[in-house]
Amino acid sequence: MTDQPRLVLVTGASRGIGRAAALHLARQGDLVIAIARSKAALEKLDDEIRAMGNEAILVPMDLKDAKGIDTLGKVIADRFGRLDGFVANAGILGTLGPLESVGPRSFEETIEINLTANWRLISVLSPSLRKSPAPRAVFVTSSVAAKPVAFWGPYQASKAGLEAMVMGWADETENMGLKINIFDPGGTRTDMRAKAKPGEDPMTLPSPDEVAAELVRLVSTDETRTGQRIAYRQLVAARS
Repeated sequence: MTDQPRLVLVTGASRGIGRAAALHLARQGDLVIAIARSKAALEKLDDEIRAMGNEAILVPMDLKDAKGIDTLGKVIADRFGRLDGFVANAGILGTLGPLESVGPRSFEETIEINLTANWRLISVLSPSLRKSPAPRAVFVTSSVAAKPVAFWGPYQASKAGLEAMVMGWADETENMGLKINIFDPGGTRTDMRAKAKPGEDPMTLPSPDEVAAELVRLVSTDETRTGQRIAYRQLVAARS
């Protein structure tokens, strides 16, 4: 087992922080299971990983596909017998604006992808994570989960629910080898951030690569924390 690369699953791996995380993991020799909706974007990621001399497992999938998630869990268990790391990065912004004007389809989709899909993934991946000698999981959140603001209703509701769910899971498993944490990247130079804050100068924000370098530490064998909410800016401030 020790001579095998760590197997790490990354959702939302085709762009932004998820893509950068997948590249960091591949660069350090991990085998990445990269999940995203866009097959073309995943193939571009794969090209970069192959150029490093590594390989990735590409899974083009919409996280609203419950049957697809079930199949994914079964395939990982049958093919590999374990999963060493889970980076739950995928998320959508949904509709920003007055809460009463948000349509039901948009609200439900935001909850489905940002919260419900992660519950499904936890359910199907847990058996394989428990078979790893050093299982790790990290879930990407947002500052608005803890400090809600106007016009971000569905998104911040989904992230607040995610945090409560993940912290409960961490508490359930605190006496096991599985280490589970939440990561708040803060404002990052991504397409989602540009959509949310169109007037903001993106060059004042850290790059996805900078943020992902901290994120992937939380699925390393060296990580000993569990049940914590870890913010990128706090990590940087602590080292300065």
